[in-house]
Amino acid sequence: MTDTLVFNPTVEGFFGDPYAHYREVRDAERVQEHPLGFWFVSHYADVTQLLRAGLSVEDRHLAEGPLLDQARAIAGDRAGALSLSMLDRDPPDHTRLRSLVTKVFTQRAVAALEPMVTRLVDESLDRIADGGSVDLVEELAFPLPFAVISTMLGTPPTDHVRLRELSGTLVRSLEVVTDPEVLAAIREAEVALSGMTREIIAWKRANPADDLLTALIQAEQDGDKLSDDELVAQVLLLYIAGHETTVNLISNGTVALLRNPAQLELLRARPELAGNAVEELLRYDSPVQQTRRITTAPHVLADREIPAGAFVIACLGSANRDERYWGPTADTVDIERADAHRHVSFGAGHHHCLGAALARLEGRVAIGRLVSRFPSLALDGEVTWNGRLNLRGAASVPVRV
Repeated sequence: MTDTLVFNPTVEGFFGDPYAHYREVRDAERVQEHPLGFWFVSHYADVTQLLRAGLSVEDRHLAEGPLLDQARAIAGDRAGALSLSMLDRDPPDHTRLRSLVTKVFTQRAVAALEPMVTRLVDESLDRIADGGSVDLVEELAFPLPFAVISTMLGTPPTDHVRLRELSGTLVRSLEVVTDPEVLAAIREAEVALSGMTREIIAWKRANPADDLLTALIQAEQDGDKLSDDELVAQVLLLYIAGHETTVNLISNGTVALLRNPAQLELLRARPELAGNAVEELLRYDSPVQQTRRITTAPHVLADREIPAGAFVIACLGSANRDERYWGPTADTVDIERADAHRHVSFGAGHHHCLGAALARLEGRVAIGRLVSRFPSLALDGEVTWNGRLNLRGAASVPVRV
């Protein structure tokens, strides 16, 4: 261990703006062994190398210690809700699981969803126009991706408020957690969400249709079908990943534009920049701040040897602001940035985000149409943040139109 500054999300103001602290960590030490037992990687070059190194994501490879204890505490006496999802499996399991849903998320398949996404956005914007002063998260950023993924899956009407509360708790399992009460809450959320998902699957078995959930139930490859637990895990992952991250993209991206009025006006004047604007907003304030890898053998990164069984956090949010890669404008919003698409917000390697094209579509349509529809759009109060370390996003964005 060194005596240099360590990653510390308890510093004042971190959840509102973590990027100043990330800069301090980058300047202190490239590859950092943290007192809590994990390793922290914050430079763009090191994060991209780590993500493409083919390391594990399975907790079973963790060495004995607090991180393995956390995984066991969450899972209890059986596999946790997400531990059987493609997000938490290595090849060949990851390859098999991903292949069952990849065809639904191709560029062509996602492009065909644009009319539906546009209709849903316009319906939300009509409600916002009627309200005058609203919370953008409640009126647009949350309902849009939730409706899209629900339609794609073909699920019955669901208690979206309850699902949102539970998924917000469950995603804390993607962070390093030391509080026993939080661990217990995560475990309870996992059990409740698994139960809700099993009910949805049972309904779909009785009501098959031309949708993703029916396809997953019926999917077979080389005589191999998803087990019941695997099916629950994939559906739950699609629900959480399909809306939690896109909520952050739309809300965080809009806040960034409203706080940078020259860029907002540029987007209004040149709506054809909407696609690149989404790439820049993904870079500037990543909807997913961290991802992790687990070493199965000693791994050398930036001249540091990380031992086998280590839990390594790749800080996507830090890499996306690393001035060593992005230059002196790393902390500036620039929707004309030519290389904005080189952000790591969707990860890299074989765990690159399956829903990247869908998130880009939803972000482009929602943010583009929002700013063009309301020329007087402005913040109407303080933005509040959700207090999450990983899926960090705005909990409330009061705006007036």
